[in-house]
Amino acid sequence: MDITSAAFWAALGSIILANIILSGDNAVVIALAARSLPARQQTKAIFWGSAAAIVMRVVLTLIAVKMLKWPYVKIVGGLLLLYIGVSLLSADEGDAREHEAVGGMLAAIRTILVADLVMSLDNVLAVAAAAKGDTMLLVIGLAVSIPLIIFGSTLLLKVMDRFPIIITLGAALLGFLAGEMIFTDAGLTARFGEIAHEIVIVTGTLGAVLVVSVGLWLQRRAHARSATA
Repeated sequence: MDITSAAFWAALGSIILANIILSGDNAVVIALAARSLPARQQTKAIFWGSAAAIVMRVVLTLIAVKMLKWPYVKIVGGLLLLYIGVSLLSADEGDAREHEAVGGMLAAIRTILVADLVMSLDNVLAVAAAAKGDTMLLVIGLAVSIPLIIFGSTLLLKVMDRFPIIITLGAALLGFLAGEMIFTDAGLTARFGEIAHEIVIVTGTLGAVLVVSVGLWLQRRAHARSATA
């Protein structure tokens, strides 16, 4: 596609807009993963995690159409997302020094990458459709989106400091997405037919409740152990 054509710029705008709209849940994960780090490491974790996630998303977009047709891929991804949600909620944000000592920034970046990989399986389809098979257009559009995602994550991280309830809501979002993902898996729909939308919503809600319940229980147990130590 000619870079000087109106079609190129229209497609580029569509990719950027789609990526911003679909990356709200990814910004939540990035902020949750970085919140336990010392302040001087949070910016680095957000930048490198977001940049690496975008690069990975470019690669994923090129193969996503085929991947989503593989049976049980979404089930594995959904279970992994449940685990990530519980882990992020149960993490003790007050233990920054220990987190830093064990290489917390690398762990945060790894969490961002894995969560972005799982949650982007559906999102990248919209981006791929907007790119219309033009790889250069896809790369440019996603690259331009990086600073916007970083800004959203940084802003959300600051809001979390003032309103800790957002941490719980963010974990609940991951649980909801996990429940939805599991019950829209190609393997399940091939075996039982298309799952009703109402059932998918219910399973998403159950996933949110599960993540919050287990995460808060683990958090309370960790606090009780540290109080008696």
